[in-house]
Amino acid sequence: MNPLISAASVIAAGLAVGLASIGPGVGQGTAAGQAVEGIARQPEAEGKIRDNRKQRILSTIRNSEKLREGAIEQLEKARTRLWKVETEADEFRVNGYSEIEREKLKLINSTYTNLERLENYKNETIQFEQQRAINQVRQRVFQQALQGALGTLNSCLNSELHLRTISANIGMFGAMKEITD
Repeated sequence: MNPLISAASVIAAGLAVGLASIGPGVGQGTAAGQAVEGIARQPEAEGKIRDNRKQRILSTIRNSEKLREGAIEQLEKARTRLWKVETEADEFRVNGYSEIEREKLKLINSTYTNLERLENYKNETIQFEQQRAINQVRQRVFQQALQGALGTLNSCLNSELHLRTISANIGMFGAMKEITD
């Protein structure tokens, strides 16, 4: 519990006890003053007024004692409640901090796990892209090699060789036609 609230509760209980004792004191003073006035007016009734006054004082003291005991009892109850609340607050602080620490550790572990997964994914992506780039380079090199070989073959073949190849092909087609007829 907040120390300021605790202090205010104790001060309030003290003020309640103090005010409870001031009231009967003022009442007794007023009653005593009236009794003295009564004796001054009727001196022959002094014994009766004093006895009556003594009974009232004793009655007031008994009532004041009961009020004081009630106030002390309430003060003790307030102290007990305050102690319970402070104990619960301490337990809550300890448990709350423990729960916060557990949540913090869970978040840290989760973050590390996610970072590890992202690192693995990054490495796999890099390997995939490297392999793809290597394959593209191989394909281009192979295409250039084939184009170079075709260029070399085309330049080596002259028109006479082309004519011979064409006439040989025509001859083979003719022979195949005669065989099929």
